[in-house]
Amino acid sequence: MTDEDAADPGGVSAEGGRSIAAGEISGLAITGDGAKVDARRIEVHRASTAPEVGERLHNLPKPATRLFVGREDEFAKLEEVMSAGSGVICQAVHGLGGVGKTELALQYAHRWRNRYLVRWWVTADSPAAIESGLAALTARLNPELVLTVTAAEAAGWAIGWLQNQSGWLLVLDNVEQRSDVEPLVAQLDTGHLLITTRRDVNWETLVDGCLHLDMLDRESAVRLLLEPGQQQDLLAAAVLADELGYLPLALQQAAGYLRQTRSPVSVYLDRLRAQPAEVLNTIAEGDQAERAVAQVWLLTLDRLRDIRPAAIDLLRILSCYAADEVPRSILAGYSEQHGAVDQALSALASYNLVTLTQTTVSTHRLLQTVVRSQAQTQAEADYHDEGSDLPESLWQKAINNALALLDQARPPGNPSDNVDAWPQWRVLAPHVEAIAHHIPEDTVDLTFAYLLGQLGFYYYTQARYNQALQAEKRALEISEAALPAGHPTIALRLDNLAGTLSDLGRPAEALPLQRRALEISEAALPAGHPTIATRLDNLAYTLAGLGRPAEALPLQRRALEISEAALPAEHPDIAIQLNNLAGTLSDLGRPAEALPLQRRALEISEAALPAGHPTIATRLDNLAGTLKALGQAEEALPLRRRALEISEAALPAGHPDIATRLNNLAGTLRALGQAEEALPLQRRALEISEAALPAGHPTIALRLNNLAATLTALRRAEEALPLQRRASEIKAEIERKRTDSNDAE
Repeated sequence: MTDEDAADPGGVSAEGGRSIAAGEISGLAITGDGAKVDARRIEVHRASTAPEVGERLHNLPKPATRLFVGREDEFAKLEEVMSAGSGVICQAVHGLGGVGKTELALQYAHRWRNRYLVRWWVTADSPAAIESGLAALTARLNPELVLTVTAAEAAGWAIGWLQNQSGWLLVLDNVEQRSDVEPLVAQLDTGHLLITTRRDVNWETLVDGCLHLDMLDRESAVRLLLEPGQQQDLLAAAVLADELGYLPLALQQAAGYLRQTRSPVSVYLDRLRAQPAEVLNTIAEGDQAERAVAQVWLLTLDRLRDIRPAAIDLLRILSCYAADEVPRSILAGYSEQHGAVDQALSALASYNLVTLTQTTVSTHRLLQTVVRSQAQTQAEADYHDEGSDLPESLWQKAINNALALLDQARPPGNPSDNVDAWPQWRVLAPHVEAIAHHIPEDTVDLTFAYLLGQLGFYYYTQARYNQALQAEKRALEISEAALPAGHPTIALRLDNLAGTLSDLGRPAEALPLQRRALEISEAALPAGHPTIATRLDNLAYTLAGLGRPAEALPLQRRALEISEAALPAEHPDIAIQLNNLAGTLSDLGRPAEALPLQRRALEISEAALPAGHPTIATRLDNLAGTLKALGQAEEALPLRRRALEISEAALPAGHPDIATRLNNLAGTLRALGQAEEALPLQRRALEISEAALPAGHPTIALRLNNLAATLTALRRAEEALPLQRRASEIKAEIERKRTDSNDAE
């Protein structure tokens, strides 16, 4: 099946199956309200036109601490690197969590405030967080723009602005993966970057300077303990510093406790040594620093439990989520008592156990580790009255509560259908992933499976196919463990997983899953049920992806027959099946038969969906492809321009469906003798596809071949040759896998 004449993957079942866009090659189809086209979006990448910053601005998260000890040498090395050279200067600071990397960066940013016009702080522990931080810079510099663009586009605008300015400092704090920041570092040519990270992953090859931050020396550690509370017991403080492993985070927390409680160091030390070692036994052997932090936090937790036990319960729930920026709205349903959650959060914040904003709460990762370990080893029986049922472990109770709160907070409906819910899912996604990481592997919970399925749908809409794949696999495993073998939900999970595999260029793996999904649905549902039509159509899509359109054709005819008998004439699912059948007919060299089907599919979609819906872009593009195949390229051109306009307005900037629109518009331009205009569109299409899809994906081979053809038409054959060779290698590997798959059947 060609890129231009791609087919829809199939529709959704009445009980919430994959959306109508789930397996479509040429475009993602969603059924929520599409974003409106706004002329201001055209300016999204024109960051160089933004006005100069008239006054200094920053978003530094807090003031630098006044008692900053033991880091004079490290600070001098940092300043030396950041002051040298021209162009972009990038410095990485790495070390153990809690060692003071963030504080060092804060000290630098505050001390050298006069050096920079803009000092911008980005929490960089994930690609999503980096994107959000850069988008926030756009919001500060160009607040009107963020009302009309996606977060990805806003982040791209911020990068463009940085490329066109100097005199800025960008701090990327707490980077988890080097690969998360490499593309950003590569794009910046001016200004200063300061990276903090726990990871030591050969940063020297990427940055201008690399600074390893180790523990404080003993003298500095003692000073850090004594000065805040004006303590005098040097000997006890030295022993306590030894116990805490000279880790700044542990020392600062201990000093804060001493100052708050007005306790002498010796009493603190005695109480610390008296704590049970149960939780410490769960920490990795030899990780002395983390053990020391655990001791401090356990002491604080015990004290807080005595005065506000509900706060500890809430902290256990927080330890199930991602560490940063848990929306407070998620936690609101934990207690029916008015203000109880806010009071518990306030108590946690008073002990510096969490960081609160008006909308979010964040918890240190090491603290989460301590809390989880404690909950996993302490019996719930300690908190039950006599005669209660078999006790539930504190950890299982926390997991159950965290899961229930996420389920209450999720937007209604399917993320594939509802574009307006995407911002909410963007916030919820890291916390669903975190609980998936912490929940026992053998958990059989259908609420959890449903959340994972919804998460998979959301990732699919964002073209984050590998993440969708992981969520869908686990949702399937849980459903198979919890439900009878022939349950329709299992068919749904199989079909969803297969659709993602197909879009990842792995149709051979998808095929047996879809055959099983069809078998289950046909056994469990009446013969004319529209869900069976969906299963048939999706199976046909996979067969077409394997180069077997003749086998796909009768399945699609049967799917359309079922849908037309079971559904209203203008139902969107009928448009899907019409479009898919037309695509297969085109693959079989019968575009004249495909044309009326695609016209009817477009008519249904335009009547049923908002004007800017991505599904309409798919219909327009596929109809244009058939017109072009029939020699009517001039009629196809405006349809393709409109399809691209809709897709760019509704989808994230790097979505592969936009690449499809660009590629197809370029093909029509070439057919009209406008190869020069086609060339930049094809380059952009290839760039998007390579970023969004696996290296051996057939779509990349198609992009390479199309670009090579345009270069050849422009008499630039030497540039075209390596592209053609690479495309041939990809296609040969795909054909080998396809042959193996067909032989296996």
